[in-house]
Amino acid sequence: EKRNMKLSLAILGMAAATASAFTINPQSAFTRSNLVIKGRSNNVIQLEASKAKLKKQSRSAWAESRGIGILESEDGAGLKTNEHGLEFVKLVHPDTGASSEIYLYGGVVTSYVDGDGTEFIAVRPDAKTDGSKPISGGLSHCWPQFGPGEIQQHGFARNVNWEVKSMTDTSVELEMAPSDYTKEMWDKEFLCTFTVNLEDEQLSTKMLVENKGEDSFDFQAALHSYFTVSALENLEIKGSFEGKEFLNKLAGEDGKGEMQTETRSAITITEEYDRVYTGVNDPVLNDSGTGKALSVLNTAGWEDTVLWNPYGDEGMGYNNFVCVESVKFDSVTLDGGASWEGDMALKPSAL
Repeated sequence: EKRNMKLSLAILGMAAATASAFTINPQSAFTRSNLVIKGRSNNVIQLEASKAKLKKQSRSAWAESRGIGILESEDGAGLKTNEHGLEFVKLVHPDTGASSEIYLYGGVVTSYVDGDGTEFIAVRPDAKTDGSKPISGGLSHCWPQFGPGEIQQHGFARNVNWEVKSMTDTSVELEMAPSDYTKEMWDKEFLCTFTVNLEDEQLSTKMLVENKGEDSFDFQAALHSYFTVSALENLEIKGSFEGKEFLNKLAGEDGKGEMQTETRSAITITEEYDRVYTGVNDPVLNDSGTGKALSVLNTAGWEDTVLWNPYGDEGMGYNNFVCVESVKFDSVTLDGGASWEGDMALKPSAL
């Protein structure tokens, strides 16, 4: 028993001596289990207090280096790291218990849970959250290009790291500025700011694009938004669709799609979808499976809606999400010193 006690003390001494030389990765698998040392006498020494202290010191150093005040509050809000090392910000509303998660990689909102515990934002089961490719899901940024074009598909905003400029328990402001990587494909003097606010009854977002140079530039923008669905058979999408022309990208023979006219007041998904509804920006998702509706409130900038679903693709989890995207389809010409703003909020309600 004395030998066991000496062994335990030696191990503890080594841990104390080396603790300052290592940075503990917040929310890694290590933090989810108790580190224990057991002797034959069944005495258990738990090091949770030491681990918590190290985590707090690591995060505090990160915040101090970036000039950010709040790191993690008692209700779980703050800066966190997933199991692959990607940083994200968690917002928690102190009154309703609603929450949201926003990844710095891609500046993408990957979760919005209301006070009742209903998740409204989807991330596909085949998504990579290790930084190897854009996250397939969430409110994904398509900027400065939507779809294919002169630069890479959907632009670069979704596969670069955004910086945290400020955050509280219920809000975060992210910023994306030019880098060597972006300048190689798009050499413009821009500044993008994306703000997320977790309010009492909704999640509000704001995309601000500023031209910091003297020369004008053109861009497209979209939030390639993935929303959860209990099952596609339970979903209706309403809004001012009826009578509107739309581009059905999956129709036609030349691969460029075909203009069609929507005859329905409520849209259901029973086949593969890739449709651009210009001039429609008031979609409402009604899910009879959850008994809830989600209004997509596009109040500035976002003028159009794209509906997308890879119907039949089990690997993508097609039956449990639909993309109802907030889009500025026609290019915006932004003069030097000018700015553009896209405001979108998600407001849940009961059916």
